[in-house]
Amino acid sequence: MIQFEKLPYPLLIAGHIILTIFMIALPFLIPLFFYAAICYFGLRVLLQKDTGQEALLACAYLVTLEVFLRMNSALIFYEFMKYLVIIFMVLGIVMRGFSLKSIPYVFYLLLLVPSIVIAAGNIPIGESLRKAVAFNLSGPVTLGITAIYCYQRPIKSARLDQILKLAVGPIVMTTTYLFLVTPDIRDVVTNTASNFATSGGYGPNQVATVLGIGMFITFVRFLRVKNLWINVLDITLFLAMTYRAWVTFSRGGVYTAFLMIIAVIGTLFLLKRSEFKVSFIPKLAVIAVGLIMAWGFTSLVTNGLIDKRYANEDAAGRAKDDLSTGRVELISIELEAFFENPIAGIGAGQVKYYRAQKDGIIAASHNETSRLLSEHGSIGIFSLFVLVFTPLFFRLFHRGNIYFYAFLIFWIATINHSAMRIAAPAFFYGMALLYVKTPNKVKKLKPATAQQPKLVST
Repeated sequence: MIQFEKLPYPLLIAGHIILTIFMIALPFLIPLFFYAAICYFGLRVLLQKDTGQEALLACAYLVTLEVFLRMNSALIFYEFMKYLVIIFMVLGIVMRGFSLKSIPYVFYLLLLVPSIVIAAGNIPIGESLRKAVAFNLSGPVTLGITAIYCYQRPIKSARLDQILKLAVGPIVMTTTYLFLVTPDIRDVVTNTASNFATSGGYGPNQVATVLGIGMFITFVRFLRVKNLWINVLDITLFLAMTYRAWVTFSRGGVYTAFLMIIAVIGTLFLLKRSEFKVSFIPKLAVIAVGLIMAWGFTSLVTNGLIDKRYANEDAAGRAKDDLSTGRVELISIELEAFFENPIAGIGAGQVKYYRAQKDGIIAASHNETSRLLSEHGSIGIFSLFVLVFTPLFFRLFHRGNIYFYAFLIFWIATINHSAMRIAAPAFFYGMALLYVKTPNKVKKLKPATAQQPKLVST
């Protein structure tokens, strides 16, 4: 079976661009491609028994493909990707086992149960308990299952890089689609609000988030790969994704991407030798110049509105009162629900009904942290403790994953501006928990004495 992650990088990128062009011309190919991808990865996991972390590879590809599929209404139902991730992660656990030290995440999953019981008693007449619970808990459950699969799972650094390399492909498809299908930027950007037209008709927040993932991966590849033509390709992709993320006028995904980049630069500077640090400088200078030029072009095509957006001004140049674009009001209502029900919260999926009672507006949460508090009460606080402190404790003993802080930042930043509407934050949280073996460590340890986490077979 072809291992696409091992194909030459330019061929991988070109293939995804060509695929996107065919899909634009023949839209029926999009769901067919999706089903083919599921079959391909499913067969790899089953035939190879996840010996090469095929389940992780499958999820990385499908998670970065999710927004493109949603743009084109190719998912069977809205939360389908999260269920797919759960299925692949469970398959991986069944095939290769899991670490007994992942018990905190089993506890985390059990902490979600009381909210279902509370929701059963609070659900408004005529509303579906199943849909309310499934919509709001599919993200947290995806995170829990992914964390159990990933926690202290050994993986070579080269294999992790291959997985991230393949994950660029779907983001290239999204970027290509946005360039070819969306209207001329000058025609549709008339104010400083998040723009659906420049986002392929889908949510600007989610589009900017997935483009931010692409920005991060291509940046890291540009920094670490020592090949001129590959570097040219990666910097081109980085700037293209950055430009498309900017013109969505959604800032959360962009800010998150740059925080991830800062985190990985800091990690690399601390871990690598001095000569490796010096080699960064010319590449960082190229990126800085490229970003300045890209910003100038973006400002030109948006008639300066992008400058006002990031200065938190409206189209007339007046400062906006609310930097959070309405999120603060949502959070305050969710905290109010928490203080009224501090023990077990108001139940899974109930916060939008709570807000409807308060101000007559039904709106989903943008912030997973405040939603956890309102719907799960003090139990939600314990859940947050598990999610925050378990990876930090893990990091004290396993420092081989240079992406650890970047992945953790992506999770915490994304769930606080976009909740868990897509599967990406749950998946990349799990990626931070991998036990990454570097080449130097592999050479120093003898097979008979090497100490590495043991997985319990299921």
